[in-house]
Amino acid sequence: MTDKELLELAAKAADMRLNHAGQPTTGNYYDSADFIWNPLTDDGDALRLAVKLGLSIRTDGPYLLAVTPRYVNNKLYELYEPRGEDPYASTRRTIVRAAAEIGKEMK
Repeated sequence: MTDKELLELAAKAADMRLNHAGQPTTGNYYDSADFIWNPLTDDGDALRLAVKLGLSIRTDGPYLLAVTPRYVNNKLYELYEPRGEDPYASTRRTIVRAAAEIGKEMK
């Protein structure tokens, strides 16, 4: 799944109305108040997304873990992301991937 698709599904899960800004490959979005929103690159956006969706995040060990707070398609999702060289980027990606799983299952 591309970053653009992840962001679109995460926004859907967070019930955000977004308009794509700039070039299709930039991955930057504007929320309804015209602020750039990109939880893949912004720690604050990622934290607000995790809090809004009630995600449980675990950052110790070689893998980061995000657990969805409710059943999605009749199961709880646990998403793992390798820690990598930048644990902050890995944490943001884990949050967005978990949010995208929620968004994917929404009607």
